[in-house]
Amino acid sequence: MDQNLEYPHLLEPLDLGFTRLRNRVLMGSIHTGLEDRKKDFPKLAEYFRQRAEGEVGLIVTGGFAPNIRGWLTPFGGTLMSSWQVPRHKLVTSAVHAEGGHICMQILHSGRYGYHPLQVAPSAIRSPISKFTPKGLSAKGVEKQINAYVRAASLARDAGYDGVEVMGSEGYLINEFIAPRVNKRDDEWGGSAEKRMRFAVEIVRRTRAALGPDFIIIYRLSMLDLVPDGSNWEEIVQQAHAIEAAGASIINTGVGWHEARIPTIATMVPRAAFVDVTAKLKGETTLPLIAVNRINTPAVAEDILASGKADMVSMARPLLADAHFVQKARAGKAAMINTCIACNQACLDHVFVGKSVSCLVNPRACEETEINSEATKVADNIAVVGAGPAGMACALESAKRGHKVTLFDAADRLGGQFNLAAKIPGKDEFLETIRYFDNAMRAAGVQQQLGLRVNVDDLAGFDQIVLATGVVPRTPPITGIKHSKVLSYLDVINNPEAVGDSVAIIGAGGIGFDVAELLLVDTINGAGNEKEAFFKEWGIDPQFNARGGVENIKPEIADPKRKLWLLQRKNSKLGKGLGKTTGWVHRISLRKHKVEMLAGVEYLKIDDQGLHIRRDDKEEILAVEHVVICAGQLPQRELEEGLIAADKLFFRIGGAEKAGELDAKRAIREGTLLGLRI
Repeated sequence: MDQNLEYPHLLEPLDLGFTRLRNRVLMGSIHTGLEDRKKDFPKLAEYFRQRAEGEVGLIVTGGFAPNIRGWLTPFGGTLMSSWQVPRHKLVTSAVHAEGGHICMQILHSGRYGYHPLQVAPSAIRSPISKFTPKGLSAKGVEKQINAYVRAASLARDAGYDGVEVMGSEGYLINEFIAPRVNKRDDEWGGSAEKRMRFAVEIVRRTRAALGPDFIIIYRLSMLDLVPDGSNWEEIVQQAHAIEAAGASIINTGVGWHEARIPTIATMVPRAAFVDVTAKLKGETTLPLIAVNRINTPAVAEDILASGKADMVSMARPLLADAHFVQKARAGKAAMINTCIACNQACLDHVFVGKSVSCLVNPRACEETEINSEATKVADNIAVVGAGPAGMACALESAKRGHKVTLFDAADRLGGQFNLAAKIPGKDEFLETIRYFDNAMRAAGVQQQLGLRVNVDDLAGFDQIVLATGVVPRTPPITGIKHSKVLSYLDVINNPEAVGDSVAIIGAGGIGFDVAELLLVDTINGAGNEKEAFFKEWGIDPQFNARGGVENIKPEIADPKRKLWLLQRKNSKLGKGLGKTTGWVHRISLRKHKVEMLAGVEYLKIDDQGLHIRRDDKEEILAVEHVVICAGQLPQRELEEGLIAADKLFFRIGGAEKAGELDAKRAIREGTLLGLRI
């Protein structure tokens, strides 16, 4: 181990006997959508090549089904025939050319497949698919095992260094293991030993077929987070059996997809689940991989230095920055574009059938399309507005050789991200501001903060970018200027001044954020961050309960304030929130007794409170304050003067379209404009 390195444990090689990984970083599996189409494999190859160039120790692909029964969606990615091997060779060759190692994940969806061909150990429909699976016969079980082995053999033919056998997250193997869905009474069900036999046979037969010099990672569900999951004794028993069957590494799995407990969203504390991996240390001689919400080199180093794991898995952090490991080794951690666990462009895209990207890094999965272009003439460019769109545009323009000055009336960078960072569980947004600040300084961007520019200030610039953001929209409600009324800006900047009873008008992302901010004392609870999180969501901190949750009741304190969250639309509140995080926010507010009302007509605001009509009935919410979260309008105060002065300008972000503070769109627009301006 090189003691001169800042992260010696993270960067220490891992010797597997037959091969040596260059460090302890695993790029965990994340389905990108590029796996599903032959034409996208060149893009997939470049995506992985850049992560290998960035010095990742071992890459695991998104999941490939071993047969059509295992599809996640119809015609999804598979490796089941020799004619599919050449496309995979594009990927493995690209990674190996950069000195990297790569394993293909074999993922059989089981009852999580979204198609009528799905199979499972028992014919029990999952709550996240409309299709009921066919219960496998004993002969059908054997066919699925053979499909796994065939896929692994084809993976070796394609040049992969190994495979990861997906045995967690509620997919087929996990379904066999857990009594929750395995109701069989034959040799594949009943006792714990019989329920895990399916997993053990897959690993044993794969090792027999592929020989000793092939990596087999087994993804073991150590914390199901659903009732009738595995208990700790069964998890240890499974680890012993998997090791004896020939696995090379055990990766940690946390939470079934149907679990109603967040595991990777931004409100989950960093490394919240690492102790479940640590608990398995000493029970197996295999290297163990810790997972979930590990997003900085410092967090990863601490896990490894404390002996809680032998490797760390990072999937989304390597979407956010392909050169994460390289920057850590070079002592440039401050230049890492950190994953903020928002899920907006990665997992949210997966669950609606879109290709994956990244909110903070729009290049992710578009590396062959979003490239810097040479600049023939270095223009003098003004970017007005230092929010996400402005920072992205300023950075990319400066990297291409332009002389860029970034202006903002505020005395700090970040725009609306500074507000987002004040919401409980969203302090990660400060990491994005830190990244852009350091990257812009390195690229030569001049920052002029605390200056509200006028048209005359912009006279000497060749091109002007307006990234001036948004202003809150004020709805036409009688009494809207009453002393009870606050804007969301007032509340976020000074929540202590808000009374004990509050009506929030507007149930979009901002309305939910404001509600959570006003419940902050209740949500955070007592003790450290991890302890409070486990208490709130009912997780056994000792991991002994079956599934980690059986008979563990969430500890919910009485709410600090009485809140009403209201919307005009007669639809589910929070319908427009992220696919993978919206349910978390809704559950959290319900647990804290927030009344969520749809189909509300706002009549007036006066000394009595907020007068509303709902279902043709009028009522008064006798609240101390009414908070307006009713959308935004573009901030365009400079445009008239620029047009009169015949100045060329561009609009991006909220200045172009005020859409619920859409940072994903803002950063993408800023990046793309910066690359072509």
